[in-house]
Amino acid sequence: MLRSLFAFAGACVLVFATAGQSIAAVDQSALKPPPGAKVALIEFADLECPSCAHQNPLLKDAVAKYRIPWERHDFPIQYHRWSMQGAVNARWFDTKSQKLGDEYRDAVFSNQLSIETPDDLRSFTDKFAKDHGIAMPFVIDPQGKLAAAVKADYELGMRLGVHQTPTVWIVTDKHGVTNATEVTDFSKLYSMLDAAVAATGGK
Repeated sequence: MLRSLFAFAGACVLVFATAGQSIAAVDQSALKPPPGAKVALIEFADLECPSCAHQNPLLKDAVAKYRIPWERHDFPIQYHRWSMQGAVNARWFDTKSQKLGDEYRDAVFSNQLSIETPDDLRSFTDKFAKDHGIAMPFVIDPQGKLAAAVKADYELGMRLGVHQTPTVWIVTDKHGVTNATEVTDFSKLYSMLDAAVAATGGK
């Protein structure tokens, strides 16, 4: 199997080829809203991906407007220099609170252009922690549990057929019947959410 990374319209794209064939989604079972929700967003993102950074404010605003869950999954691109460590860092902040972990992700995206190296990421992360009154440990993930969780997200993404970041689905549940629609044109996100909410009778 050959694996390559391409930049396409700002997205980070993984292309897998086996005898000239592309890999399609093989498992859609995870694409459903969390219990109690009728509509949700499910995203697979890479903290070092420029397109993920570009779309992050739009997704954040949409989630706030529609008051729907936003399931954020890690899909670190192998060839990115610091995205895996960034995902592990975010998981560490999640252990303090999910809100803090999400604030860290948003902050990384907002400052992505100034984070070029793993050392830059560490300096940024230390400052973020200090600004929030938290002391960073010398070793963030001594037992590798956070890295394992990130890798589990990546493997889930592979089973779902994720091949680029960001990959976002609008998922719905209407009377126990779930549906997932991938957002391929982010300019239509709001109209797609309007349709999803109308189709399910609520959020």
